[in-house]
Amino acid sequence: MPITSGSHREEPSTTADERETLDGWLDYQRSTLAWKCEGLDEEQLRSTPLAPSGLSLLGLVRHLAEVERYWFREIMLGEDLPELYVTEEDADGDFHFTGADTWAEAERVWRTEIGLARKAAAGRSLDLRSRPESHHRGEVFSLRWVYTHMIEEYARHNGHADLLREHIDGATGE
Repeated sequence: MPITSGSHREEPSTTADERETLDGWLDYQRSTLAWKCEGLDEEQLRSTPLAPSGLSLLGLVRHLAEVERYWFREIMLGEDLPELYVTEEDADGDFHFTGADTWAEAERVWRTEIGLARKAAAGRSLDLRSRPESHHRGEVFSLRWVYTHMIEEYARHNGHADLLREHIDGATGE
């Protein structure tokens, strides 16, 4: 399912099986973030209007690209991938950007990582377990847990996006 704008977000089915429910809610949350960013210019997407917080919509999209990559591909598939934005020197690099970093590039990377996350999960059992060596503390995760965590991650950050958007241009909505 593609990420859509707010006016086209699909409510998850109320009678779906577990997998369709998890996919539906995760896609709904992804579409909500896209909606919160819709119609803003580069300056607005980069702005940090909630001082002293350094949160921006651009930073949230970069962060969620990292999170999609990490949980679905690194943890669940055991892929050894470089970080997108985070470095040893800057653990919050996804939220720190320069003038050379653009919304177009961040959105492209985010949407690419969502596509790769969908591919990583496709056809796999929700009972699939990660390998202990995939996580820095040796924890094991089920794909079901990863889906639930990702829905929580997006929902929390969509709350941040709501506040950012309201401060940027006064737009409100669920």
